[in-house]
Amino acid sequence: MQTPKLSERARAIELLLLDVDGVLTDASVVYLDDGRELKRFHVRDGSGLKLWHTAGKRSAIVSGRSSNTVDRRAAELGISPVLQGRDDKLLAFEEVLTLTGLKPEQLCAIGDDLPDVPVLRRCGLAVAVADACREARDAAHYVTAVPGGRGAVRDAIEWLLKLQGLWDDVTARYITS
Repeated sequence: MQTPKLSERARAIELLLLDVDGVLTDASVVYLDDGRELKRFHVRDGSGLKLWHTAGKRSAIVSGRSSNTVDRRAAELGISPVLQGRDDKLLAFEEVLTLTGLKPEQLCAIGDDLPDVPVLRRCGLAVAVADACREARDAAHYVTAVPGGRGAVRDAIEWLLKLQGLWDDVTARYITS
């Protein structure tokens, strides 16, 4: 069986499967004295996800950790499903397939660390953030130009929408106004 070309892989993608810590955030975890946890999200990742959804695409989160902040950010951006506290990300990947009715080749996963590698190897298109561990970068079809939490998701979305021939359509209202 012949391996599909990058352009063929890109055309099939309908859903972005996102890790949180190290992808949507810079991998820092800040604990406050009262036990609360802080996460910082990059606003351009959010605008990129809105462009992705404007193109009629979907997104999901699979994270090894659990945080109310992630639920809030996902709700703001229309990301669903959100699976948190999942140590076995490959099992969670299979759950996303069941929940969405999609096939592995229709998912683009974005990861940064060892727990993401099995998913990066199984999905249709694999992306690693610039500061991902070597194993994640080696498993990726694309490595972003910027680190996680610094616009890496936006970078991946722009790259993918351009490969799909959709970038000009989803950005036209900003460019032509």
